[in-house]
Amino acid sequence: MTNLKDGLVVAAVHEGSIAEEMEIECGDRILAIDEQKIDDVIDFQYLTAEDEFTMLIEKVNGELWEIEIERSYGEVLGLEVQAISTQGLKLCKNNCVFCFVAQMPKGMRQSLYDKDDDYRLSLTQGSFITLSNLDEDEFERILKFHLSPLYISVHAWDSEARVRLMKNPKAGDLSTQLRKLADAGIQIHSQIVLVPGYNDGEVLEQTVRELGKLHPTVQSIAVVPVGLTKYRENLTNLRSFTLQEAQGILTKGEAWQKEYRQATDCSLVYFSDEFYALAGWDFPSVDIYDDFSQLENGVGMASKFRHEFDQSLQRLPHSIPERKVHLITGVSAATFFAQLIKRLDTIQGLSIELHVITNEFFGPTVTVAGLLTAQDIAKQIGDIKGDVFLIPRVMLKADEDIFLDDRSVEWLSQVLQGTPLVVENHGRAFLEAVSGLNLEVEEIE
Repeated sequence: MTNLKDGLVVAAVHEGSIAEEMEIECGDRILAIDEQKIDDVIDFQYLTAEDEFTMLIEKVNGELWEIEIERSYGEVLGLEVQAISTQGLKLCKNNCVFCFVAQMPKGMRQSLYDKDDDYRLSLTQGSFITLSNLDEDEFERILKFHLSPLYISVHAWDSEARVRLMKNPKAGDLSTQLRKLADAGIQIHSQIVLVPGYNDGEVLEQTVRELGKLHPTVQSIAVVPVGLTKYRENLTNLRSFTLQEAQGILTKGEAWQKEYRQATDCSLVYFSDEFYALAGWDFPSVDIYDDFSQLENGVGMASKFRHEFDQSLQRLPHSIPERKVHLITGVSAATFFAQLIKRLDTIQGLSIELHVITNEFFGPTVTVAGLLTAQDIAKQIGDIKGDVFLIPRVMLKADEDIFLDDRSVEWLSQVLQGTPLVVENHGRAFLEAVSGLNLEVEEIE
């Protein structure tokens, strides 16, 4: 019997795949490929990229199978593994003044307290990493296997500013690391969490300019405002940006976008939707966001949603069967959804009630819908007597209908006495959920 840390456990086998044909099952353990030990998902992906290889598997019952794989062009192995590594995740070694994990209350999903900073998750899932916890061998491995693209939390180009933000002396090595990645042709999507008095002003200007010099290796630069909860006792005293400061940042940002678009045919610098909400500005057109490379970072979601809404709205009939719908959102998106709802006033039979939920769980300074909890929603809406209520997918765990406070959609539906509909962050999906109709329309390019 192998050691519990040997190999990677199979989490899923795709229907009709080579893996299914070879009778590989969930729970089987992949030990080696072509006699090379499998330590993490990078080993697995690299060694299974060939058209022919031999896989050593330990079955759930302890049997060892040696399976010869041969595949034609386009055929997929069809395997997913449970863990990123036999040794677990690489954890964050920083102590950032703005760390969101450090300002979370108890009683949430346990996985939310994990401070991962793993380059393998950056490659496979688009998670942001700081590079400050890598040893020399790991960095060389990134270069050797050309692990690309990577999503990197830059925050500040200036070494002193970055160390001050992240409270880790190794954080000051970033400019050297980024240049090495650029020389190797590894694509980078970067983010800057902007904190007043730490990395705004001239520090931000330098960071954007230096990253811009690394284009096209640096594919995108996302700027997002610091998120502050009410749970900051004994933490560094920070504040949010004022309306005037946010407007100043966006004004400067528009100038950068215009300059980079002329030089590179892309905006390169993008600001999160939350910044536009803070500034009281309307969300820009979809053209600003190019390929929407940082949607998961809250960059361009509202503009894309509105564009999809516009495309699908013409497919709605002038009247539908009587339908009452409750729409739930956070404070920052309240005006946005109020405007969309107003455009649906002409649809006879449709009644929409907008519920703007104040985040009492984290505190009122947290205004995005993705950080709302079931408890706050239940407390602020009350009994809706069997009506339909919409839950944006961004409020839930990626693979399960669970809110941040570990309450389920089913729990919320019982408390509200309503019928839940989980809605993807897509304008057409929203209109389909609101109307109860199936709308077919071409997707946004």
